[in-house]
Amino acid sequence: MSEKTTQLRESFVSALSAVDNMEALEAIRVEYLGKKGLVTELLKDMKNLSPEEKKTFGQAVNVLKEEVTEMVAGKREEIKQAEIERENNLMPEFDISAPANLDRGSYHPITLVQRQCEEIFRSMGFAVEDYSEIVTDYECFEALNIPKNHPARDMQDTYYLENGQLLKSHTSAAQNAIYKKYKDALINESKPIKAIFPGRCFRNEATDACHENTFFQMEGVMVDKNISISNLIFFMKTMLSEVFQKDIKVRLRPGFFPFVEPGFELDISCLICGGEGCASCKHSGWLELCPCGMIHPEVLRAGGIDPEEYTGFAFGLGLTRLAMMKYGVKDIRDLNSGSLKVLSQFTDDK
Repeated sequence: MSEKTTQLRESFVSALSAVDNMEALEAIRVEYLGKKGLVTELLKDMKNLSPEEKKTFGQAVNVLKEEVTEMVAGKREEIKQAEIERENNLMPEFDISAPANLDRGSYHPITLVQRQCEEIFRSMGFAVEDYSEIVTDYECFEALNIPKNHPARDMQDTYYLENGQLLKSHTSAAQNAIYKKYKDALINESKPIKAIFPGRCFRNEATDACHENTFFQMEGVMVDKNISISNLIFFMKTMLSEVFQKDIKVRLRPGFFPFVEPGFELDISCLICGGEGCASCKHSGWLELCPCGMIHPEVLRAGGIDPEEYTGFAFGLGLTRLAMMKYGVKDIRDLNSGSLKVLSQFTDDK
């Protein structure tokens, strides 16, 4: 039986060597790792084996599955780097010795808030990661316990591309890659996974004062032994008090997100209207800021982490809405408008 796993591994390596784009990579991933993939099909042969043979063969199939998963991840990074190099080669040359005009322009309010949050979380031992805006369906949904045709997908009206990829609808799309990147240090060196990954997200939203089709989030995760909800509350309260330089009234509401269990909505009292109600907070006095919760066991398992041994929390902080609260921006559409009248007020915050 071990010959079958060896042959299938050799077949996969040969097929993978010919892959040079994300579309082909996703196709080969589904072919081998999908629910009806070649690796999964191997398990059907176990019914005719003795108990001892089943154990040995099952271990061999699991090893093969891990190897194929790691090779797919490695190939994905290789293709991404190749795309970056191609883009860099197309960039026009410019004179780096030319003097810069440091008095021109100002940072965008979302940039200011993002950098402040990054500094706060770095001080608490979190790594700051970056991730692509174009991702696969697996990264954005399947690895987050949202299989195809699951009703939870209706919560995010997604922009799909012709090649089967999509514009990420939430920064949670990076979770699977983060777990796989740091899992060895977690398991072998007992180093907790602590990372944030800010980025731009896209949804086909009907725009109004508090909704946009392009917005910024910052995902954060922490995984270790004995992590609880109290750890999540501590880090969020610490971050908010640092950002606003005062105590902020918050509330936790039960919320459903397939990649956390239990899940919560963390709201803050609207700082624009003082909690009295306005268009920015839908006249509720509260602004939804941070979906969060304990990472679902299936999501940890997809990232190569044993949920029986490790737990963790995850949160998705709305940087756009945080900037609105911090700077008193009443209409979210102003932040993407390019209006100098709106943005010039931040000139001094460089």
